[in-house]
Amino acid sequence: MILIFLGMGSLMSLTPSEEVIVNPQEKVWVDSVMKTLSPAQRIGQLFMVAAYSNKNEKHFREIDTLVSRYGVGGVMFMQGSPVKQAALTNRFQAAAKVKLLVAMDAEWGLDMRLDSSMHFARQMTLGAMDDDRYVYLMAREIALKMNRIGVNVSFSPVLDVNNNANNPVIGSRSFGESKEEVARRGIAYIRGLQDHGVIAVAKHFPGHGDTDTDSHLALPVIPHDMKRLTEVELYPFKKSFDAGVMGVMVAHLYLPAIDSTRNLATTLSKPLVTGLLKDKMKYNGLVFTDALNMKGVSRYYKPGEVDLKALLAGNDVLLFPEDVPTAVAKIQEAVQKKLITQEEIDSRVRKILQAKYWTGLNTYKPVKLANLKEEVDRPTSSILQEQLFEHAVTVVENKDNLLPFRNLDTLSIASVAIGVSPHNVFQETLGNYAPISKFAVANRYAPDSVFTNLIPKLKDNDLVVVSIHNMNLTPAKNFGIGTSARGFIKYLQEHTNKKVVVAVLGNAYSLQYFESSKWLLCGYEDNPVSQSLVPQVLFGARAAKGKLPVSATKKYTAGTGLPTASLGRLKYGVPESVGMDSEVLKQIDNIALEAVAYAATPGCQVLVVKDGTVVFNKSYGYYTYDAVKPVTNNTIYDIASITKVAATLQAIMFLKDRGKIDLDAKLATYLPELKGTNKANLVMRDILAHQAGLRSGITTWQKTIDNKKLKDTYYASTKNDTYENMLIPGVYSINSMEDSLWTWTVKSALRPKPKSGGYDYEYSDIGFYILKRVAETMLNQPIEEFMDQNFYAPLGLSTLTYTPLLKHPRERIAPTEEDNYFRKNLIWGTVHDQGAAMMGGVGGHAGLFGNANDLAILMQMNMNNGNYGGHRYYTSDVVSEFAKQQFKSSRRGLGWDKPAIDGSGGPTSNLASAKTFGHTGFTGTAAWADPENKLIYIFLSNRVYPDAGNSKLVKYNIRTRIHDVVYKAMVPKT
Repeated sequence: MILIFLGMGSLMSLTPSEEVIVNPQEKVWVDSVMKTLSPAQRIGQLFMVAAYSNKNEKHFREIDTLVSRYGVGGVMFMQGSPVKQAALTNRFQAAAKVKLLVAMDAEWGLDMRLDSSMHFARQMTLGAMDDDRYVYLMAREIALKMNRIGVNVSFSPVLDVNNNANNPVIGSRSFGESKEEVARRGIAYIRGLQDHGVIAVAKHFPGHGDTDTDSHLALPVIPHDMKRLTEVELYPFKKSFDAGVMGVMVAHLYLPAIDSTRNLATTLSKPLVTGLLKDKMKYNGLVFTDALNMKGVSRYYKPGEVDLKALLAGNDVLLFPEDVPTAVAKIQEAVQKKLITQEEIDSRVRKILQAKYWTGLNTYKPVKLANLKEEVDRPTSSILQEQLFEHAVTVVENKDNLLPFRNLDTLSIASVAIGVSPHNVFQETLGNYAPISKFAVANRYAPDSVFTNLIPKLKDNDLVVVSIHNMNLTPAKNFGIGTSARGFIKYLQEHTNKKVVVAVLGNAYSLQYFESSKWLLCGYEDNPVSQSLVPQVLFGARAAKGKLPVSATKKYTAGTGLPTASLGRLKYGVPESVGMDSEVLKQIDNIALEAVAYAATPGCQVLVVKDGTVVFNKSYGYYTYDAVKPVTNNTIYDIASITKVAATLQAIMFLKDRGKIDLDAKLATYLPELKGTNKANLVMRDILAHQAGLRSGITTWQKTIDNKKLKDTYYASTKNDTYENMLIPGVYSINSMEDSLWTWTVKSALRPKPKSGGYDYEYSDIGFYILKRVAETMLNQPIEEFMDQNFYAPLGLSTLTYTPLLKHPRERIAPTEEDNYFRKNLIWGTVHDQGAAMMGGVGGHAGLFGNANDLAILMQMNMNNGNYGGHRYYTSDVVSEFAKQQFKSSRRGLGWDKPAIDGSGGPTSNLASAKTFGHTGFTGTAAWADPENKLIYIFLSNRVYPDAGNSKLVKYNIRTRIHDVVYKAMVPKT
């Protein structure tokens, strides 16, 4: 630190009593500038005026005049946008004789003042974190963004100890109520800024935490004596001075213990600014006033007068003056009257010039406007944004360790989101983990009737997550939580048997309204990041780590926080958090949109998982080419042959894992009815590897039609005891259809056997008709029931299912083919595959529907060899065994498909590792897991709409090209 700040010795002395050391080059530059400035121009350097990049040319010219004519020393930018502000910075700097200090309030990021800018986190959120490093890193990111837009002073951090829950202006802007925590985290923030070239200004001296008045509107009173002030309020400031903070801002407060002059704000008090701050505390950095247009001072003094009083009190920089010409004249008059000497003014101007030298204004270069927005919004900032909230989320109550939710198949969950519209990130994220009944009450102040009408809709749910959104920061307004909303929560807690989990996405002080909760957590803020992370904590994708930085009640005191476990469920985060490049991943957009534009498919879903984190999950196009209904991440697709590995193979691996089958046993061992048939001696391993001699398929559906019409012996138009299996809505197959299909399967011919020995590889659906029969026989249970009970429901998969129309509205399902040869109808909500359809939608080779998210969870569980969400679905490494290449002559594993042996021409990217396993589907789907790179790729589409003959998806190599992009997006490890 000493080496870094040596050139700014007077501002950066690491102990207040240290002798000022000035770099020789700095002194030469400061002296040279001072010689060029007239007394009036030196006075001008004391002012920092407010500028708005969202105002008009008239305002800009006013600032031009203040800079060029009155030589103001700095500008403080208020509202606007990054690019416009940078352009104005260049304009104002060009007009300045001495380059300007450029300041901003950016406590939680540029978005405190600028639109379209990143929000990091308020200081209350930072105070809840379990690791100070992230405070430093946040300040670093803010400093880098400030550097890029030409800002060199940040009015942060807030070092107020917030020990008054009714404080209307500090509250969430403070690190908390512990003076030690405020000091430690404040110093981390200061270092993050100053290590990266931005002057930190600690505020609001001597401490604005214990007030119940907003100094923007009136003059707050601090009634404490010096002993209390020294022990509490001044403590963080003293520590920051010792650490080398370059600036401090004096608040507009009334502090009679130091200066009892009636209505005199601390900003204007010489006993405070000079006596306490400069003399007693020996602070020799830059002293800024708080904004001089605030009512705490402007109510009592006219423009110009207030500036003079602030200067006479000992301040160095006069912030937000309302009338610079008048103020300059008043100060000149004060010099003439010897109320202040020119030497005193010069001394303060030198400090300002030294600060300018430290920021590099002696070698000023204009802000480069090219690519500014892209460089300010650098993707790596999103990693930190995510980390801040991950480390802050605080579980306050957790009766019987319900959190995180574990046995998902035993829970019926509803979500009631108050203060937010439907289709919010919070509920979308909840829905990624389990089936959720979702209700949203957009109006936080909705009347009792709205909540009363909700209660019967929750009757089938035993667990309700109530989340509070869009709260305000005002204690006097109950933080924006309506009385009816609070009454609704209390009713659920006291008059039902439901487990009620309350998630507060706002100020921690609001927890006072939920003391009766058995399950309670605080997310501190309401934004897309916090709305994503709180559900991830609820489901154990991420652990809760935070602790309350303030005492909300006597029960919920500062330091309260219950850690929760991470269960290893999928996280949802930014690509850079796992070493992927989001800019490269954007290339997926081009390929997916090309597929839609060239009619390779009406729409699709693409999902990417890296290191257990979903980093890409997007949908493209529409359900059909008429472009009426857009595809969303909740759209359900017919995944076709992926059923083989997502259903039947899971059951076979389960049996192998339990020692119930031998892969090298003959088929008749498990299906005695096959004795005496050509299937009896087929080996299980060969069937799984598609080289048992089975033909690719048999067109059994053709046996059930006559003259292009469905035979009455097999189908009926109404459902009854004999015809129960739905082929399509309005057509039902005979109950004995599966027996007929099995008979035809058993009687089907094998391929001619090569004279050289065993069969070679030929992909076959028939093998999975047989394997389904084996699984159901050995398990003594229909495969759809077994998979739902043992895999899909425990995994929380809300969409992965056979016969989706029994669970979901047809409007949520993408249609497949306009079938004009068998079913004579649009296939929508029932399985496309004819054989699976004839059995009522449940086949060993086809029949499953789902979305990309649910399929990714299943693939992650498999890549983990059965370990997911705190549960072991397999007790051995059976998935790895099945995913290995089985024969030199074929790329296939057991059931699983794999990359091409020679690395080209296969179903995967050529960049996929040899350990990759997965499958594709006829409807235009793919699911691939790469254990070596910890990578999962899902592609779902309905390329068969309206015609299954559409081969453009393969022709344009859409799925594989996207897979290539996924690998190229992985940043090489250094």
